[in-house]
Amino acid sequence: HAGVVQMASLLPARRARGPNEPGGIKFGVLGDIVQANRKYPNDPARASLEVVGAGVMLFDQIWLGSYMSGGVGFTQYATAAYTDNILDEYTYYGMDYLKDKYGFDYTNPSPEQIIKPTQDVVNDLATEVTINALEQYEQFSTLMEDHFGGSQRAGVIAAASGLTCSIGTGNSYAGL
Repeated sequence: HAGVVQMASLLPARRARGPNEPGGIKFGVLGDIVQANRKYPNDPARASLEVVGAGVMLFDQIWLGSYMSGGVGFTQYATAAYTDNILDEYTYYGMDYLKDKYGFDYTNPSPEQIIKPTQDVVNDLATEVTINALEQYEQFSTLMEDHFGGSQRAGVIAAASGLTCSIGTGNSYAGL
């Protein structure tokens, strides 16, 4: 059925668990499936966070966790992105930084205020969000307890930095 409606691309045969399994949903398609832009049309940060939450559940926990690592412990890695509001806080810090330093109002984006995605701008945005996140982890011990692994912290910081860069510049490659 999934192949008939072209819901996803095929998984490698050794990874597929059944003939009708929806494997390999493309990232852009997942963003359309979540449709957070309809619910939060004036908040691209919230809309993006909703896609991140669905993405880590589907891609990281289910497919990577089950298929690649056998599901032993890996599933705990992805929960950091959607089980609390820590990623949200770091992302909105980035949105505030965009407004304070560059005059970019993320609630009302327009082509005139998009920041040119130079390497210096990307470095500045990612560094600021990363430093803020690291300071928060040091200041609040409960954050360290919640995100108990370095890979969890690194993933959350990378997501917040990437969202800040891509939303501010309007360039998805800047977020990578």
